[in-house]
Amino acid sequence: MELGHSIPAPSERFMMPVERSVTSICLSNAAVLALLLVVAEVRSSRAEEPAPSVQQPPSVRLTPIERQAAGSGGRVDPMRSLRLSNAEREKLYEQVSRDAEELERQGAQLRRLTQLLRPTVVHIDAKKPALRPKNGKASEDEAGSGVITLVAGRTVVITNRHVVDRAELDNITIRLDGGREIRPVRLWSDPSTDIAVMEIEGDDLETARLANGDSLQIGDTVLAIGSPFGLSHSVTLGIVSAKGRRDLELGEGNVKFQNFIQTDAAINPGNSGGPLVNLRGEVVGLNTAIASNSGGSEGIGFAIPISMVMFVTRQLVETGTVSRAYLGVTLDRVFTQKAANRLGMLRAVGAHVSGVTKGSPADVAGIQADDVILEVDGEAIEDDDHLVSLVSVTPTDRTVTLIVFRDGERISLRMPVASREQFESP
Repeated sequence: MELGHSIPAPSERFMMPVERSVTSICLSNAAVLALLLVVAEVRSSRAEEPAPSVQQPPSVRLTPIERQAAGSGGRVDPMRSLRLSNAEREKLYEQVSRDAEELERQGAQLRRLTQLLRPTVVHIDAKKPALRPKNGKASEDEAGSGVITLVAGRTVVITNRHVVDRAELDNITIRLDGGREIRPVRLWSDPSTDIAVMEIEGDDLETARLANGDSLQIGDTVLAIGSPFGLSHSVTLGIVSAKGRRDLELGEGNVKFQNFIQTDAAINPGNSGGPLVNLRGEVVGLNTAIASNSGGSEGIGFAIPISMVMFVTRQLVETGTVSRAYLGVTLDRVFTQKAANRLGMLRAVGAHVSGVTKGSPADVAGIQADDVILEVDGEAIEDDDHLVSLVSVTPTDRTVTLIVFRDGERISLRMPVASREQFESP
């Protein structure tokens, strides 16, 4: 008996075919009966086995968008898993709302500052003789800004000298925040700092608060307010980018004493004379100049620090002139590393004295040529321009303490300063 090569059907796999040989085999009746019983038993046991079950694929739930896509050709969005669910979107909206509350509180502070300061800022129009008449025009118009404050019991507008220079009082118009126009009754100015002060009279004049000293630091947030391109009472926001910017070429080059604050708050033509303000609503500087190749703001604006502004303003209002301290030293404009090494210094820092005026405060105090002035009243001196700027805002009735470097040592000297007018002709 052989096994066939074909696989039998399920119902027949236990029934093997029997091939007859050439010689037939005769079986007895008993043998036939026994064989039939075996076959019947096998069929009975086979019938008791459970039928094999057919495995069905699991059911898949489709989203409405996926059902719609499947109904239109079976196309689906491969990025669907990256999109937010409705629940996730609601949660994100809640987070955004919480974050917005914090930002809105900061925005409310800026709105309050604007409400406080706009009434204290003025737009200035000045008609003045033209320096270079063009097309037969003998006059020219200048526009700028200013800030109202109280100085020595008088209500004044502080602005830049270049805004009102050469203009008669009757040709200067000051426009307030509400649109009211007034004219100044008196004008003072200081060419060496580009500061001008105009006394004004009128009812309901709002005055600005001034910061006490120069506590402003690099990175502090500031607002610039003024009339850029004639757009009066515009407000811009930025930070203090740097301090102590000196030796800038401004106008006709007669701004001798410089110590500018640098800011990236947008300052444009017309902002001149407007206030630079801190987050407490205090004026910290007077916007004066920009560094620009295009003529507009490029994120580099300059403001006179409030300490210099008020040093000049008070004297102009009280006496009509500005008196500045005088040391009586000639300074090395190019203090090189080589010169510093020759004097025993590791680096060129401070103001190198190249000469001393005979009979001057410096001479009386014992300052010598080749001394390097490192400090004045505890403030470290960066270079010669820094010393000149610092002395320019020193009252003439002061006695200052100097730290000088001489023969490898730091020496302390006390020196009463004198008035510059005593030694220099106007």
